Amino acid sequence: MKFIRWFLGRIILAVDFLTRPKPVVREPRAQDAVDAMSAKMSLYQFNACPFCVKVRRQLRKHALNIELRDAKNNLQFKQELTNEGGKHKVPCLRIEESTNSIKWIYNSKDICSFLEKQFSL
Repeated sequence: MKFIRWFLGRIILAVDFLTRPKPVVREPRAQDAVDAMSAKMSLYQFNACPFCVKVRRQLRKHALNIELRDAKNNLQFKQELTNEGGKHKVPCLRIEESTNSIKWIYNSKDICSFLEKQFSL
C-alpha cells in the first residue's frame, strides 16, 4: 500500500510539472503590493498531496509568493499545524491578520476561494 501511494504521488508530481501553469505577469508595483499582502501567509502542505498540488498551482498561476511549509517532513511545521491550527490536515493556509490573530483555512476549495477574494483574481 505504501508503494502504491508513493507511486501515485510521483505520477501526480510529474503531471503537475508537465502541465504547470505560467504565472501572470504584473507591473512591479502591483507585484510588490501582492507580495506585501501574501507575506503574512503560509501554506502547510505535503509535496505529493493532490489537494496541495491544486493550491500550489493556483499560487503559481496568480504569482502569489506564499511560503510553503512541509508538514510531513519538518517536525516543527507539523507541530505548529497540530498545536496552533488544531488539526494535522493539509492543505492549510495560515494567515496572520492585522488584529494579531491567526486564521487557519483547511480545505483546498476554501483556500482557493479565499485567495480569489483576497487578491481579486
